[in-house]
Amino acid sequence: MSKLKNTKILAITAMLAAISIILSYFKIPLSPLIEIRFTTLPLAIAGFLFGPAIGGIVGLLADVGGYIIAPTGPFFPGFTISTILSGAIYGFILHHHEFSIKRIFIAQVIIVLVVNLMLNSLWLSMLYGKAFMVAISARLFKEIIMLPINTALVSLVLKAIGERSVIKKVRA
Repeated sequence: MSKLKNTKILAITAMLAAISIILSYFKIPLSPLIEIRFTTLPLAIAGFLFGPAIGGIVGLLADVGGYIIAPTGPFFPGFTISTILSGAIYGFILHHHEFSIKRIFIAQVIIVLVVNLMLNSLWLSMLYGKAFMVAISARLFKEIIMLPINTALVSLVLKAIGERSVIKKVRA
């Protein structure tokens, strides 16, 4: 966590968490189990720039901070784990590597399979008493649609960030 001793990195981390909280207000609910969200962008940026630990911290701050500011249901720590894991996955796959759509796609596939389909479906089935396979099958269509959309969005944002010389100086 020595990176967080750098004031610039600490400020960027806090801003990314705040942006993630703000983006959580812009969601498209399709059903009680399915929502289209855009909060993955700050997690991807944090993981890309600073690695898995800070990617996970941004996920933690975004999830808990978002719940404190505007709770949309009961607090469930499983979703916090999912958000931390998503930021860490971006960090493991994207940090210290050149920009690559292939790497972004791989990160997105892992997040879709492990976090969004498996873990989040498990959390939803535990929280709402729905059958696990029903939760997965209901979410599968949304995840298939969102996979190329999220890959394209993350690719556009990370490519723009990777080309900025100011961010390159901060990036560890």
